[in-house]
Amino acid sequence: MTDLEKILEIVKNNDGFITTKEVVENGLNKMALKRLCDGELLERISPGYYSLPNIVIDDYYKIISKSKNAVFSYNTSLFLNNLSDRTPLFFDISVPRGYSGSLQNLDFVSLHYVDKDIFEMGIEKIKSPFGMDVKCYDMERTICDIIKYKNHMDKEIYIKALKSYAKRDDKNLINLTKYSKKLKIEKEVTEIMELIL
Repeated sequence: MTDLEKILEIVKNNDGFITTKEVVENGLNKMALKRLCDGELLERISPGYYSLPNIVIDDYYKIISKSKNAVFSYNTSLFLNNLSDRTPLFFDISVPRGYSGSLQNLDFVSLHYVDKDIFEMGIEKIKSPFGMDVKCYDMERTICDIIKYKNHMDKEIYIKALKSYAKRDDKNLINLTKYSKKLKIEKEVTEIMELIL
């Protein structure tokens, strides 16, 4: 099987998408991607991101694939964790403090700079609305973030998210407490949880 055939096989098993990183990780020649694009068997969607022609593009996957140091947060994370039914108007993405990548230049992205020692806390893979795995903060990290920055949140979204979290059977109060300590908001989180649980 040639590199071209192997890449197309990976694409078919990956819901019609592939990244340059995946090609390299599989020991394949990344120049094969250009040949596939020239032959119109693949389309280059953005740097390092390819899909089969005429496929519905998953914007969540496309955006978060632009940087290994990016994770959905705040309103976007609330939506992906089913804590809000309001589709975000733009993507809330957290990056480590000092980040200077391509996401800074996109109008539909709101970047949040996070200290490196807490950036990775609560990152998980979650399904996008199109079924692709994307990096997102888990429910507990998201709840802590919105409590910490509630003055920057839409009040209705904030209240609904807290109520939705309180009703969830899969909530993890141990992680919520652990994250709140690390973010130095334990007292505030405890008081809010006592009110809504």
